[in-house]
Amino acid sequence: MQRCGDEGARALLGVLLAGPVTPDLAGRAAAALDLPEDGRYAVVALPAGAGGDWGSGPDRLLWYPGPERDFAVAALGDGEPASLVRRLNDMRVGRGGVGSAVASLAELPTGRRLAEVALLTCPADGTTVVALERCLPAALVVSQPELADRLVTGVLGPLLTLPEAERDVLVGTLEVWLECGGSAGRAAVRLYCHRNTVLNRLRRLERLTARSLSWPRELVELTLALDALRLAPSPR
Repeated sequence: MQRCGDEGARALLGVLLAGPVTPDLAGRAAAALDLPEDGRYAVVALPAGAGGDWGSGPDRLLWYPGPERDFAVAALGDGEPASLVRRLNDMRVGRGGVGSAVASLAELPTGRRLAEVALLTCPADGTTVVALERCLPAALVVSQPELADRLVTGVLGPLLTLPEAERDVLVGTLEVWLECGGSAGRAAVRLYCHRNTVLNRLRRLERLTARSLSWPRELVELTLALDALRLAPSPR
């Protein structure tokens, strides 16, 4: 890093992230950045302007500011992306995504794409960093926006015709019920209402969508449709 300077190092990192990475480029980048050519790495994607200083702090993250997103590269060693997520959340960097681990500098373009998908699973008002491995179903949804839109329409269509406040109550109840592991009692505590109120709302949602929360396949459809609705780029 000292040999090529911070600006040169940033530019080189940008080339690696954009790809494709030839063996010759990977070797020269490893020498210039003082990084192992073959080693485990994870890429972080953040909204533009949210990144940090080059290689600063105890985490030694190598930041690259892009026009639409900021990226960081971390050498994982024996660690896992989940540990990197915890470190980033401790740093309070805000909304972000961490891709799956890749095995070399040559695979950083793949790591970047996976990190961008992970970022897309964070709601626009999100404040935490998430790991792709913890949000794979939502990642599948956001990776196919056209199918996601059809999923919302096909599964939750009747809900979308309700008045906004009424729809939000039913959707919010389902979200909390899922977060509580399907426990109406725990969901009632979170929602400050009676357990029977939660059950009545869920039954109404089942009638409107013609899907049962007791049937695994239909529950999966509802869960994925809920992710698609929550992560839609524009309000419905």
